[in-house]
Amino acid sequence: MLDINLFREEKGNDPEIIRESQRRRFADVDLVDEVINLDKEWRQRQFEVDGLRTEFNKLNKQVAKLKISGADASEVIQQAEKNKQDAADKEKEVGDAYAKLKEKLVKVGNLVPDSVPVSNDEADNPVIKVWGERPVFAPGQKVLNHVDLVEKTFIADNRRGAEIAGGRGYFLRGHGVLLNQALINFGLQFLRKRKFTPFQPPFLMRKDVMAKSAQLSEFDEQLYKVTGKGKDKDVTGEGDGKYLIATAEQPLCAYHMDEWIPLKEVPKRYAGYSTCFRTEAGSHGRDQLGLFRVHQFEKIEQFCITSPNENDSWEMLEDMMKNSEEFYQELKLPYRVVEIVSGALNDAAAKKYDLEGWFPASGTYRELVSCSNCTDYQARRLEIRYGHKKSNEETKYVHMLNSTLTATERTICCILENYQRENGVEVPEVLQQFMEVELLPFRQ
Repeated sequence: MLDINLFREEKGNDPEIIRESQRRRFADVDLVDEVINLDKEWRQRQFEVDGLRTEFNKLNKQVAKLKISGADASEVIQQAEKNKQDAADKEKEVGDAYAKLKEKLVKVGNLVPDSVPVSNDEADNPVIKVWGERPVFAPGQKVLNHVDLVEKTFIADNRRGAEIAGGRGYFLRGHGVLLNQALINFGLQFLRKRKFTPFQPPFLMRKDVMAKSAQLSEFDEQLYKVTGKGKDKDVTGEGDGKYLIATAEQPLCAYHMDEWIPLKEVPKRYAGYSTCFRTEAGSHGRDQLGLFRVHQFEKIEQFCITSPNENDSWEMLEDMMKNSEEFYQELKLPYRVVEIVSGALNDAAAKKYDLEGWFPASGTYRELVSCSNCTDYQARRLEIRYGHKKSNEETKYVHMLNSTLTATERTICCILENYQRENGVEVPEVLQQFMEVELLPFRQ
Protein backbone atom coordinates (compact mmCIF):
# COMPACT_ATOMS: atom_id res chain seq x y z
CA MET A 1 0.00 0.00 0.00
CA LEU A 2 1.03 3.63 -0.39
CA ASP A 3 2.50 5.79 2.37
CA ILE A 4 -0.42 7.64 4.00
CA ASN A 5 1.76 10.76 4.21
CA LEU A 6 1.58 11.04 0.39
CA PHE A 7 -2.10 11.97 0.82
CA ARG A 8 -1.34 14.77 3.33
CA GLU A 9 -0.79 18.26 1.92
CA GLU A 10 0.36 19.54 5.32
CA LYS A 11 3.33 17.15 5.00
CA GLY A 12 4.36 18.97 1.82
CA ASN A 13 2.94 16.33 -0.53
CA ASP A 14 0.57 16.71 -3.47
CA PRO A 15 -2.36 14.23 -3.60
CA GLU A 16 -2.89 15.19 -7.24
CA ILE A 17 0.11 12.96 -8.06
CA ILE A 18 -1.86 9.99 -6.69
CA ARG A 19 -5.01 11.05 -8.55
CA GLU A 20 -3.03 11.23 -11.80
CA SER A 21 -1.56 7.77 -11.13
CA GLN A 22 -5.09 6.39 -10.64
CA ARG A 23 -6.16 8.01 -13.93
CA ARG A 24 -3.24 6.32 -15.68
CA ARG A 25 -4.42 3.01 -14.23
CA PHE A 26 -7.98 3.76 -15.39
CA ALA A 27 -8.88 3.12 -11.76
CA ASP A 28 -11.14 4.88 -9.26
CA VAL A 29 -9.82 8.43 -8.72
CA ASP A 30 -12.44 9.15 -6.04
CA LEU A 31 -10.65 6.64 -3.79
CA VAL A 32 -7.93 9.24 -3.22
CA ASP A 33 -10.33 11.77 -1.73
CA GLU A 34 -12.05 9.06 0.29
CA VAL A 35 -8.67 8.17 1.81
CA ILE A 36 -7.93 11.84 2.54
CA ASN A 37 -11.27 12.33 4.31
CA LEU A 38 -11.02 9.08 6.28
CA ASP A 39 -7.47 9.96 7.30
CA LYS A 40 -8.65 13.32 8.65
CA GLU A 41 -11.47 11.61 10.54
CA TRP A 42 -9.09 9.01 12.02
CA ARG A 43 -6.58 11.66 13.13
CA GLN A 44 -9.36 13.77 14.69
CA ARG A 45 -10.53 10.74 16.69
CA GLN A 46 -6.94 10.06 17.74
CA PHE A 47 -6.50 13.72 18.76
CA GLU A 48 -9.60 13.46 20.96
CA VAL A 49 -8.30 10.29 22.63
CA ASP A 50 -4.92 11.91 23.26
CA GLY A 51 -6.71 14.88 24.87
CA LEU A 52 -8.67 12.57 27.17
CA ARG A 53 -5.50 10.74 28.16
CA THR A 54 -3.78 14.04 28.98
CA GLU A 55 -6.77 15.09 31.07
CA PHE A 56 -6.79 11.68 32.81
CA ASN A 57 -3.14 12.10 33.80
CA LYS A 58 -3.88 15.55 35.24
CA LEU A 59 -6.82 14.20 37.24
CA ASN A 60 -4.69 11.36 38.60
CA LYS A 61 -2.10 13.85 39.82
CA GLN A 62 -4.86 15.90 41.49
CA VAL A 63 -6.14 12.77 43.25
CA ALA A 64 -2.64 12.01 44.54
CA LYS A 65 -2.22 15.56 45.89
CA LEU A 66 -5.64 15.55 47.56
CA LYS A 67 -4.93 12.21 49.24
CA ILE A 68 -1.56 13.44 50.53
CA SER A 69 -3.22 16.53 52.01
CA GLY A 70 -6.04 14.44 53.51
CA ALA A 71 -8.71 16.24 51.47
CA ASP A 72 -11.74 14.58 49.89
CA ALA A 73 -10.76 13.23 46.42
CA SER A 74 -14.03 11.41 45.62
CA GLU A 75 -15.31 14.00 43.12
CA VAL A 76 -12.02 14.06 41.19
CA ILE A 77 -11.85 10.24 41.26
CA GLN A 78 -15.34 10.16 39.77
CA GLN A 79 -14.24 12.57 37.02
CA ALA A 80 -11.19 10.41 36.33
CA GLU A 81 -13.33 7.26 36.05
CA LYS A 82 -15.68 8.99 33.61
CA ASN A 83 -12.70 10.26 31.66
CA LYS A 84 -11.28 6.73 31.52
CA GLN A 85 -14.56 5.34 30.15
CA ASP A 86 -14.84 8.15 27.59
CA ALA A 87 -11.29 7.37 26.42
CA ALA A 88 -12.14 3.66 26.07
CA ASP A 89 -15.20 4.54 23.96
CA LYS A 90 -13.11 6.88 21.82
CA GLU A 91 -10.44 4.17 21.39
CA LYS A 92 -13.06 1.99 19.73
CA GLU A 93 -13.98 4.89 17.42
CA VAL A 94 -10.28 5.30 16.57
CA GLY A 95 -10.02 1.59 15.73
CA ASP A 96 -13.14 1.68 13.57
CA ALA A 97 -11.96 4.82 11.77
CA TYR A 98 -8.54 3.28 11.07
CA ALA A 99 -10.12 0.07 9.74
CA LYS A 100 -12.23 2.11 7.29
CA LEU A 101 -9.16 4.11 6.26
CA LYS A 102 -7.02 1.03 5.65
CA GLU A 103 -9.80 -0.69 3.70
CA LYS A 104 -9.72 2.16 1.18
CA LEU A 105 -5.96 2.78 1.30
CA VAL A 106 -5.06 -0.76 0.19
CA LYS A 107 -7.26 -0.34 -2.90
CA VAL A 108 -5.18 2.56 -4.24
CA GLY A 109 -2.57 1.25 -6.68
CA ASN A 110 1.16 1.92 -6.64
CA LEU A 111 2.34 5.16 -8.22
CA VAL A 112 2.79 4.80 -11.97
CA PRO A 113 5.94 6.60 -13.20
CA ASP A 114 5.94 8.85 -16.26
CA SER A 115 7.92 6.28 -18.27
CA VAL A 116 5.00 3.79 -18.36
CA PRO A 117 2.89 3.97 -21.56
CA VAL A 118 -0.66 5.09 -20.80
CA SER A 119 -3.45 2.94 -22.23
CA ASN A 120 -6.19 0.60 -21.06
CA ASP A 121 -5.66 -1.82 -23.96
CA GLU A 122 -2.88 -4.42 -23.85
CA ALA A 123 -2.83 -4.34 -27.65
CA ASP A 124 -0.97 -1.05 -27.11
CA ASN A 125 1.89 -2.68 -25.18
CA PRO A 126 4.98 -1.32 -26.97
CA VAL A 127 7.46 -3.92 -28.24
CA ILE A 128 10.90 -2.92 -26.98
CA LYS A 129 12.94 -5.89 -28.20
CA VAL A 130 12.69 -8.90 -30.53
CA TRP A 131 15.23 -11.74 -30.32
CA GLY A 132 15.94 -14.97 -32.17
CA GLU A 133 15.26 -16.55 -35.51
CA ARG A 134 11.91 -18.19 -35.99
CA PRO A 135 12.21 -21.90 -36.84
CA VAL A 136 12.21 -23.00 -40.47
CA PHE A 137 10.46 -26.33 -40.95
CA ALA A 138 11.07 -29.03 -43.54
CA PRO A 139 9.24 -28.63 -46.87
CA GLY A 140 5.78 -30.11 -46.59
CA GLN A 141 6.03 -30.54 -42.80
CA LYS A 142 2.76 -29.83 -41.05
CA VAL A 143 3.35 -27.41 -38.18
CA LEU A 144 1.51 -28.75 -35.15
CA ASN A 145 0.36 -26.78 -32.11
CA HIS A 146 1.47 -27.61 -28.57
CA VAL A 147 -1.79 -29.42 -27.77
CA ASP A 148 -1.30 -31.86 -30.66
CA LEU A 149 2.39 -32.23 -29.87
CA VAL A 150 1.63 -33.24 -26.28
CA GLU A 151 -0.57 -35.99 -27.75
CA LYS A 152 1.97 -37.06 -30.39
CA THR A 153 4.87 -37.28 -27.92
CA PHE A 154 2.60 -38.55 -25.11
CA ILE A 155 4.57 -36.52 -22.54
CA ALA A 156 1.30 -35.84 -20.71
CA ASP A 157 -2.09 -37.48 -20.34
CA ASN A 158 -4.78 -34.80 -20.30
CA ARG A 159 -7.72 -37.17 -20.74
CA ARG A 160 -7.04 -39.22 -17.64
CA GLY A 161 -5.94 -36.10 -15.77
CA ALA A 162 -9.29 -34.44 -16.45
CA GLU A 163 -11.19 -37.58 -15.41
CA ILE A 164 -9.44 -37.53 -12.04
CA ALA A 165 -8.84 -33.82 -11.33
CA GLY A 166 -11.46 -32.14 -13.51
CA GLY A 167 -10.90 -29.51 -16.19
CA ARG A 168 -7.27 -28.58 -16.90
CA GLY A 169 -6.09 -31.65 -14.98
CA TYR A 170 -3.18 -33.65 -16.39
CA PHE A 171 -0.54 -36.26 -15.69
CA LEU A 172 3.00 -35.56 -16.82
CA ARG A 173 4.49 -38.87 -17.88
CA GLY A 174 7.69 -40.36 -19.30
CA HIS A 175 9.78 -37.77 -21.09
CA GLY A 176 7.36 -35.08 -19.91
CA VAL A 177 8.46 -35.56 -16.31
CA LEU A 178 12.12 -35.55 -17.36
CA LEU A 179 11.71 -32.43 -19.51
CA ASN A 180 9.90 -30.60 -16.72
CA GLN A 181 12.59 -31.57 -14.22
CA ALA A 182 15.31 -30.59 -16.69
CA LEU A 183 13.88 -27.07 -16.91
CA ILE A 184 13.75 -26.86 -13.11
CA ASN A 185 17.34 -28.10 -12.70
CA PHE A 186 18.64 -25.85 -15.46
CA GLY A 187 16.72 -22.85 -14.09
CA LEU A 188 18.09 -23.25 -10.56
CA GLN A 189 21.60 -23.81 -11.88
CA PHE A 190 21.23 -20.73 -14.09
CA LEU A 191 20.19 -18.47 -11.18
CA ARG A 192 22.76 -19.86 -8.74
CA LYS A 193 25.46 -18.74 -11.18
CA ARG A 194 23.96 -15.25 -10.85
CA LYS A 195 24.20 -15.21 -7.03
CA PHE A 196 20.59 -16.20 -6.32
CA THR A 197 19.83 -18.29 -3.23
CA PRO A 198 17.40 -21.16 -4.00
CA PHE A 199 14.21 -21.34 -1.91
CA GLN A 200 11.39 -23.87 -1.84
CA PRO A 201 8.59 -22.13 0.09
CA PRO A 202 5.51 -23.57 1.83
CA PHE A 203 2.61 -24.13 -0.54
CA LEU A 204 0.03 -22.97 2.04
CA MET A 205 -0.29 -19.49 3.51
CA ARG A 206 -2.41 -18.12 6.34
CA LYS A 207 -5.22 -15.85 5.20
CA ASP A 208 -3.94 -12.80 7.09
CA VAL A 209 -0.46 -13.16 5.57
CA MET A 210 -1.76 -13.85 2.06
CA ALA A 211 -3.90 -10.69 2.34
CA LYS A 212 -0.70 -8.69 2.76
CA SER A 213 1.05 -10.38 -0.17
CA ALA A 214 -1.75 -10.56 -2.77
CA GLN A 215 -4.29 -8.01 -3.94
CA LEU A 216 -7.98 -8.51 -3.23
CA SER A 217 -8.95 -9.45 -6.80
CA GLU A 218 -6.54 -12.41 -6.67
CA PHE A 219 -8.59 -14.01 -3.90
CA ASP A 220 -11.52 -14.35 -6.33
CA GLU A 221 -9.66 -14.97 -9.60
CA GLN A 222 -6.61 -17.05 -8.64
CA LEU A 223 -6.47 -18.50 -5.16
CA TYR A 224 -7.66 -21.83 -3.82
CA LYS A 225 -8.84 -21.84 -0.22
CA VAL A 226 -8.12 -25.03 1.72
CA THR A 227 -10.48 -25.90 4.56
CA GLY A 228 -10.71 -28.88 6.89
CA LYS A 229 -12.91 -30.10 9.72
CA GLY A 230 -15.21 -27.64 11.47
CA LYS A 231 -16.50 -24.28 10.38
CA ASP A 232 -13.80 -22.16 8.73
CA LYS A 233 -11.06 -24.47 10.02
CA ASP A 234 -8.08 -25.12 7.79
CA VAL A 235 -6.37 -28.47 7.36
CA THR A 236 -4.22 -27.86 10.45
CA GLY A 237 -7.19 -26.81 12.60
CA GLU A 238 -5.78 -23.31 13.00
CA GLY A 239 -8.86 -21.34 12.17
CA ASP A 240 -9.61 -19.06 9.26
CA GLY A 241 -8.54 -21.33 6.39
CA LYS A 242 -5.33 -21.32 4.40
CA TYR A 243 -4.66 -20.52 0.76
CA LEU A 244 -2.58 -22.40 -1.80
CA ILE A 245 0.09 -20.18 -3.33
CA ALA A 246 -0.32 -18.96 -6.91
CA THR A 247 3.38 -18.11 -7.16
CA ALA A 248 6.49 -18.38 -4.98
CA GLU A 249 6.47 -14.57 -4.94
CA GLN A 250 3.68 -14.62 -2.34
CA PRO A 251 5.48 -16.53 0.46
CA LEU A 252 8.84 -14.95 -0.44
CA CYS A 253 7.20 -11.52 -0.12
CA ALA A 254 6.36 -12.37 3.48
CA TYR A 255 9.66 -14.10 4.31
CA HIS A 256 11.03 -10.98 6.05
CA MET A 257 7.66 -9.79 7.42
CA ASP A 258 7.98 -7.45 10.44
CA GLU A 259 11.78 -7.32 10.10
CA TRP A 260 14.41 -4.63 9.67
CA ILE A 261 16.89 -5.48 6.90
CA PRO A 262 20.36 -4.00 7.55
CA LEU A 263 21.90 -1.79 4.87
CA LYS A 264 24.74 -4.24 4.22
CA GLU A 265 22.33 -7.14 3.54
CA VAL A 266 20.77 -5.73 0.36
CA PRO A 267 20.34 -6.51 -2.39
CA LYS A 268 18.91 -9.95 -1.71
CA ARG A 269 18.35 -12.35 -4.62
CA TYR A 270 16.08 -15.35 -4.10
CA ALA A 271 15.24 -18.12 -6.59
CA GLY A 272 11.85 -19.43 -5.55
CA TYR A 273 10.99 -22.90 -6.86
CA SER A 274 7.49 -24.16 -6.18
CA THR A 275 4.39 -25.82 -7.46
CA CYS A 276 1.76 -23.12 -8.06
CA PHE A 277 -2.02 -23.39 -7.90
CA ARG A 278 -4.47 -21.09 -9.73
CA THR A 279 -8.22 -21.31 -10.17
CA GLU A 280 -8.00 -19.39 -13.48
CA ALA A 281 -11.50 -18.07 -12.74
CA GLY A 282 -10.79 -15.02 -14.88
CA SER A 283 -9.75 -17.21 -17.85
CA HIS A 284 -12.91 -19.27 -18.27
CA GLY A 285 -12.96 -20.94 -21.68
CA ARG A 286 -9.38 -19.93 -22.60
CA ASP A 287 -6.65 -22.50 -23.35
CA GLN A 288 -8.61 -25.38 -21.87
CA LEU A 289 -6.54 -28.01 -23.71
CA GLY A 290 -2.91 -28.97 -23.29
CA LEU A 291 -0.50 -27.60 -20.69
CA PHE A 292 -0.44 -23.87 -21.41
CA ARG A 293 -2.99 -22.71 -18.82
CA VAL A 294 -3.48 -25.23 -16.02
CA HIS A 295 -4.51 -25.19 -12.37
CA GLN A 296 -1.24 -26.70 -11.11
CA PHE A 297 2.23 -26.05 -12.49
CA GLU A 298 5.86 -25.61 -11.51
CA LYS A 299 7.61 -22.27 -11.62
CA ILE A 300 10.96 -20.73 -10.80
CA GLU A 301 10.62 -17.12 -9.69
CA GLN A 302 13.24 -14.42 -9.32
CA PHE A 303 12.50 -12.41 -6.18
CA CYS A 304 14.75 -9.51 -5.21
CA ILE A 305 14.92 -6.97 -2.40
CA THR A 306 16.81 -3.69 -2.78
CA SER A 307 17.31 -0.48 -0.87
CA PRO A 308 14.80 2.32 -1.56
CA ASN A 309 17.67 4.63 -2.51
CA GLU A 310 18.09 6.34 -5.87
CA ASN A 311 17.78 3.93 -8.81
CA ASP A 312 18.64 0.68 -7.01
CA SER A 313 15.34 -1.08 -7.67
CA TRP A 314 15.07 0.22 -11.24
CA GLU A 315 18.53 -1.11 -12.04
CA MET A 316 17.54 -4.44 -10.47
CA LEU A 317 14.42 -4.55 -12.67
CA GLU A 318 16.61 -4.35 -15.77
CA ASP A 319 19.00 -6.99 -14.37
CA MET A 320 16.14 -9.40 -13.68
CA MET A 321 14.72 -8.90 -17.15
CA LYS A 322 18.19 -9.51 -18.58
CA ASN A 323 18.34 -12.80 -16.64
CA SER A 324 15.04 -13.94 -18.11
CA GLU A 325 16.14 -13.00 -21.61
CA GLU A 326 19.42 -14.88 -21.27
CA PHE A 327 17.57 -17.96 -20.00
CA TYR A 328 15.41 -18.11 -23.14
CA GLN A 329 18.40 -17.27 -25.31
CA GLU A 330 20.16 -20.35 -23.91
CA LEU A 331 17.05 -22.38 -24.75
CA LYS A 332 17.18 -20.75 -28.21
CA LEU A 333 13.50 -19.85 -28.11
CA PRO A 334 12.55 -16.75 -30.16
CA TYR A 335 10.87 -14.07 -28.07
CA ARG A 336 9.95 -10.43 -27.79
CA VAL A 337 9.84 -8.10 -24.78
CA VAL A 338 6.89 -5.76 -24.30
CA GLU A 339 6.27 -3.06 -21.72
CA ILE A 340 2.87 -3.35 -20.06
CA VAL A 341 0.54 -0.37 -20.40
CA SER A 342 -0.64 1.47 -17.30
CA GLY A 343 -4.21 0.15 -17.32
CA ALA A 344 -3.04 -3.49 -17.26
CA LEU A 345 -0.73 -3.16 -14.25
CA ASN A 346 -1.72 -5.00 -11.09
CA ASP A 347 -2.05 -2.78 -8.00
CA ALA A 348 1.42 -3.54 -6.60
CA ALA A 349 3.43 -3.03 -9.80
CA ALA A 350 4.82 0.39 -10.65
CA LYS A 351 6.26 -0.94 -13.91
CA LYS A 352 6.15 -4.31 -15.66
CA TYR A 353 7.74 -6.06 -18.61
CA ASP A 354 6.51 -9.26 -20.25
CA LEU A 355 8.65 -11.66 -22.26
CA GLU A 356 6.56 -13.42 -24.88
CA GLY A 357 7.72 -16.59 -26.62
CA TRP A 358 7.07 -17.30 -30.30
CA PHE A 359 4.47 -19.99 -31.01
CA PRO A 360 4.79 -20.87 -34.72
CA ALA A 361 1.60 -22.95 -35.03
CA SER A 362 -0.58 -19.96 -34.18
CA GLY A 363 1.88 -17.41 -35.57
CA THR A 364 1.83 -15.35 -32.40
CA TYR A 365 3.83 -14.43 -29.31
CA ARG A 366 2.49 -15.59 -25.94
CA GLU A 367 3.45 -14.60 -22.39
CA LEU A 368 6.18 -16.65 -20.69
CA VAL A 369 7.56 -14.09 -18.21
CA SER A 370 6.27 -11.15 -16.18
CA CYS A 371 8.83 -8.91 -14.49
CA SER A 372 7.70 -6.18 -12.06
CA ASN A 373 9.09 -3.50 -9.78
CA CYS A 374 6.69 -3.10 -6.85
CA THR A 375 8.90 -0.46 -5.13
CA ASP A 376 7.88 -0.25 -1.42
CA TYR A 377 4.18 -1.03 -2.01
CA GLN A 378 4.30 -4.62 -0.70
CA ALA A 379 7.00 -3.99 1.91
CA ARG A 380 4.98 -1.26 3.62
CA ARG A 381 2.02 -3.55 4.29
CA LEU A 382 4.33 -6.37 5.41
CA GLU A 383 6.40 -4.01 7.60
CA ILE A 384 9.71 -4.92 5.94
CA ARG A 385 11.89 -1.96 6.80
CA TYR A 386 15.29 -0.79 5.62
CA GLY A 387 18.28 -0.08 7.82
CA HIS A 388 18.10 0.24 11.60
CA LYS A 389 15.34 1.66 13.76
CA LYS A 390 16.03 5.30 14.66
CA SER A 391 13.50 7.29 16.67
CA ASN A 392 14.39 10.60 15.05
CA GLU A 393 14.22 9.44 11.41
CA GLU A 394 11.38 8.57 9.07
CA THR A 395 11.04 4.81 8.55
CA LYS A 396 12.20 3.58 5.15
CA TYR A 397 10.89 0.44 3.49
CA VAL A 398 12.77 -1.87 1.14
CA HIS A 399 11.83 -2.20 -2.51
CA MET A 400 10.66 -5.61 -3.76
CA LEU A 401 10.73 -7.02 -7.28
CA ASN A 402 9.57 -10.24 -8.89
CA SER A 403 10.03 -11.94 -12.23
CA THR A 404 9.23 -15.31 -13.70
CA LEU A 405 12.24 -17.24 -14.88
CA THR A 406 10.19 -20.17 -16.13
CA ALA A 407 6.70 -21.50 -15.62
CA THR A 408 7.86 -24.91 -16.76
CA GLU A 409 4.69 -26.38 -18.28
CA ARG A 410 4.19 -23.21 -20.33
CA THR A 411 7.84 -23.20 -21.41
CA ILE A 412 7.43 -26.85 -22.48
CA CYS A 413 4.59 -25.74 -24.79
CA CYS A 414 6.91 -23.22 -26.43
CA ILE A 415 9.72 -25.80 -26.76
CA LEU A 416 7.34 -28.31 -28.38
CA GLU A 417 6.27 -25.89 -31.10
CA ASN A 418 9.70 -24.47 -31.90
CA TYR A 419 11.66 -27.74 -31.74
CA GLN A 420 9.21 -29.99 -33.59
CA ARG A 421 10.67 -32.15 -36.33
CA GLU A 422 9.06 -34.64 -38.70
CA ASN A 423 9.75 -37.59 -36.38
CA GLY A 424 9.48 -35.96 -32.94
CA VAL A 425 10.53 -32.99 -30.84
CA GLU A 426 14.20 -32.19 -30.41
CA VAL A 427 15.37 -31.48 -26.85
CA PRO A 428 17.12 -28.07 -26.49
CA GLU A 429 20.86 -28.63 -26.23
CA VAL A 430 21.20 -27.06 -22.75
CA LEU A 431 18.61 -29.49 -21.36
CA GLN A 432 20.07 -32.67 -22.85
CA GLN A 433 22.57 -33.06 -19.98
CA PHE A 434 19.62 -33.41 -17.58
CA MET A 435 17.61 -35.82 -19.76
CA GLU A 436 20.16 -38.01 -21.57
CA VAL A 437 17.98 -37.99 -24.69
CA GLU A 438 18.08 -35.72 -27.72
CA LEU A 439 14.65 -36.42 -29.19
CA LEU A 440 11.12 -36.96 -27.87
CA PRO A 441 9.83 -39.38 -30.53
CA PHE A 442 6.30 -39.31 -31.88
CA ARG A 443 4.35 -42.41 -30.88
CA GLN A 444 3.17 -44.59 -33.72
